[in-house]
Amino acid sequence: MPPTPSTLDPFSAIAEPRRREVLAKMAELGGGELAVNDIVAALGWPQPQVSKHLAVLRDVGILAVRRRGRERLYSVNGEQLKTIHDWIKMYEHFWDHKLARIKQRAEAAAATHRAWSQSPNHPPASDTSSKKH
Repeated sequence: MPPTPSTLDPFSAIAEPRRREVLAKMAELGGGELAVNDIVAALGWPQPQVSKHLAVLRDVGILAVRRRGRERLYSVNGEQLKTIHDWIKMYEHFWDHKLARIKQRAEAAAATHRAWSQSPNHPPASDTSSKKH
């Protein structure tokens, strides 16, 4: 059976939100070696579902696995994640640029509002909380 697209490369594998949840939970638990049962307990998912996602992440190299007796211990392979991080970092300037534009617009709107509210032609705000209806 040919591999499915999600098992071909790390980018496809982490495109699945549940796999990102697995990685996030592993990081939250300390990022070291974790037994499958520990990951299952932390996520609260059925063991077969967790094992399926662990297998995909292992097959693309994001997770490493070793046996300790009957247990399988999984750990995150930082080198594979660094490849993804480096690729995403190339696009960071787009976010920075957008955030800078949002900040500029918000500051301009605030300055306009301040100038308008302080102008002599602007009536003072009335306090309606003390009026009786």
